[in-house]
Amino acid sequence: MKPNPMKELKPIRPAMSRKALTTFLAGTGIALVAVIWLVSLLHPLPPRRIVMATGPDDSSYAYYGKRYKILLAKAGIDVELKPTNGGLENLQLLRDAHSGVDLGFVEGGVASDTDSPDLLSLGTLGYEPVWLFTRKPVTDRALFALKGQRVAVGPDGSDSRALVEELLKRSKLNIGFYQASALEPQEAAHQLLQRQVDAAILMMNWGNPLIAKLLTTPGIYVANFSRAEAYVALFPSLYKKVIPAGVADLEHNKPPMDTTLLATKTSLIIRGDLHPALQYLLLEAASQIHAHAGILQKAGEFPAPEALEIELSPDARHFYKSGRPFLQRYLPFWLAALAEQLVVVLIPVLGLMYPVGKGLASLYGWGMQRRIYLIYGELSWLEAEINKLGNKPPTKEILDRMQHLEHRANRVKVSSNYMPMLYNLKETLAYVRGRLERQGRRK
Repeated sequence: MKPNPMKELKPIRPAMSRKALTTFLAGTGIALVAVIWLVSLLHPLPPRRIVMATGPDDSSYAYYGKRYKILLAKAGIDVELKPTNGGLENLQLLRDAHSGVDLGFVEGGVASDTDSPDLLSLGTLGYEPVWLFTRKPVTDRALFALKGQRVAVGPDGSDSRALVEELLKRSKLNIGFYQASALEPQEAAHQLLQRQVDAAILMMNWGNPLIAKLLTTPGIYVANFSRAEAYVALFPSLYKKVIPAGVADLEHNKPPMDTTLLATKTSLIIRGDLHPALQYLLLEAASQIHAHAGILQKAGEFPAPEALEIELSPDARHFYKSGRPFLQRYLPFWLAALAEQLVVVLIPVLGLMYPVGKGLASLYGWGMQRRIYLIYGELSWLEAEINKLGNKPPTKEILDRMQHLEHRANRVKVSSNYMPMLYNLKETLAYVRGRLERQGRRK
C-alpha cells in the first residue's frame, strides 16, 4: 500500500450541538435527582421540629430553652419547649423512646451511663449552684442544721430534691430528717418569705432574679457550706464555688461574708439518634448562650467537652476540636446538610466511577477501532486475491466485494477522535478501487 498522507490528521472536536447539550443537561438533572433520592433513603435530612425538655417556669432552664428556640428558628428548626420539674424528669423522658423528647438539660449526679445507653452528651453548659436559704443564720454543718425544720426541697423529679436526697444519703440521713415540702421554686421562695417554711433549697443559676431577691431580703440568710471539700470528695459530681461578700448588694454588704456553695454542672443531653447536623447547630447555639463570663465561671469556660455520667457525642468531640463542619460555615443550614449527605454518597461513587469510566472509555475505543479493523482485515484478504490475478481483469465477485466494503465504510459512524482512522480506511479503499479500475481497462 502507498503511504497514507492522512496519518497525521488530528481529531476534529466540533462544538456541542444544542440537542447534545439538552440531552447532557437532562441526563445530569435526572442523575442528580436520583442521587438526592438515594441520599434521602440512606441518610435522611434533619427533622424540622425537635422537642426540648427544660424545667419549671421562671427557672434558668426555661430561660435557656427560649434562647435555643430563638436561635434555631433562624435555621428553620422549630424547638418545642416542654416544661418539667427539672433534670431528673428530663432524664426520665429522654430514656423513654416514646416520650417524643429529643434533648434536655440534666445535672451531674442524676444519671448513670449504664442506665442511659441510648443517650449522648453535647457537653457541660455551666454551674448550677445549690442555694440553702434559711430564716436563721446557718454557720456550720449546713444540712444538719435543718433537723426538724420545715424545708421546701422541690417536687419529685426536680434537681434540688434529687440532690438533697443524695446528700442526705451520703450523710447517713433520710428525707424524714426534716419536714419536707414539695414546692416549685417560686412558691418555695414565697412561703419562705411568708414564714410558712423555715428553709428552702433551690438549684438555680446565679443570674435568676429569684436568687437576687432572696440574697438581698432582710431576715433571709444563705447557708455557708464550710465542709464543701468533704461533700465534693464524697460526691464527685459536686464542685466547690465561692461567692464574695457584698456581690449581691455592695451597699448593704449582701451576703455579709464570703460564702461557699456546692454546685453541679449542667449537661445538654440528647437521644443518640439525633441528626448530626442538628447536634452541630445546637452546639453553635450553646457557644452563643453559655460562653459569657459570670460570678461562677470565666468567659469561654462553657460549653465544655466534658462527659459527666453520659458519654460525649462523637460529633460534639469534633465540634470542640475543629468547630463546625466546613460546609456549615459557608452555606445555609439546610443546603449544607444536603451537601454533606451528598458528599457521603458521592465520594465512594466517584471513586468507583473513575475505574469504571476508564474501562468504559477503553471499551468504547475498542468498539470504534474494531469497526474499522474488520473492514481492513477483509480488504487485506481481497488484496491477496487481487494479487493472485496478476494482470488479469478483476472478476465480478471481487468487484462486488469491493463495492460492499466501500458501502460498509461509508456507513461507519465514529466519534471525532477516531475520524483520522476512518479517513485512512477510505483513502486505502480508494487506492484499491483505483488499482481494480486500472486492471479492468487492460482487457
